[in-house]
Amino acid sequence: MAGHSKWATTKHKKAVLDAKRGKLFAKLIKNIEVAARTGGGDPNANPTLYDAIYKAKKNSVPNDNIERARRRGAGEEAGGADWQTVMYEGYAPGGVALLIECLTDNRNRAASEVRTAVTRNGGSMAEPGSVSYLFNRKGVIILPKKDVTEDDVMLAVLDAGAEEVNDLGENFEVVCEAGDLVAVRTALQEAGIDYESADAKWLPSVSVPLDEETAKKVFRLIEALEDSDDVQEVYANFDVSDEVLAAIG
Repeated sequence: MAGHSKWATTKHKKAVLDAKRGKLFAKLIKNIEVAARTGGGDPNANPTLYDAIYKAKKNSVPNDNIERARRRGAGEEAGGADWQTVMYEGYAPGGVALLIECLTDNRNRAASEVRTAVTRNGGSMAEPGSVSYLFNRKGVIILPKKDVTEDDVMLAVLDAGAEEVNDLGENFEVVCEAGDLVAVRTALQEAGIDYESADAKWLPSVSVPLDEETAKKVFRLIEALEDSDDVQEVYANFDVSDEVLAAIG
């Protein structure tokens, strides 16, 4: 998973700087709206909303946009869409398993865009349940290293339920059970450790190592999926070595 996380982290930084910024903003805004609709509009009483707002702020989404999304979701302001979460399963080149999480107001459009992106880039769609068993729902917290050591992070989160701390280069990744996410995130805050995001994600239990050529194909497919406004997250069970990442550039 280390290779996958590093690639995702690098790609995320690039996305903030280039034309994908608008797409990223839209996805973060959508998360806020859905969280407010599902669990209420008070971030202090709704941890999912708190985390969605926190992540949006860390990615420089304007406060006005954040507040409008919160109000729409909570029903305090008109104009919210009927967002639905839909999961699709598939395979990328090299036998890589894909879990594709969509947040959409049009299931037919989402299904069509996902199928097109997958099949045009050498992948195939799979039946529900044929891929999802390879993934577990986990809490994932990303934090910049700055002046923090791995021991500092370990000490802060171990008693709160953290399972592992991974070194991603410029960041640390803390993994825990999804149900322990708030406790682990709170433990970091109480220790005065700054973090970038806290999310529930699907992490693979088994990973497929990729060579350079296959990695290029898999990355191309994932980027095509992420270009869709309906696709919120793409999870894949590949592992890429530092050497392959460096070769791809």
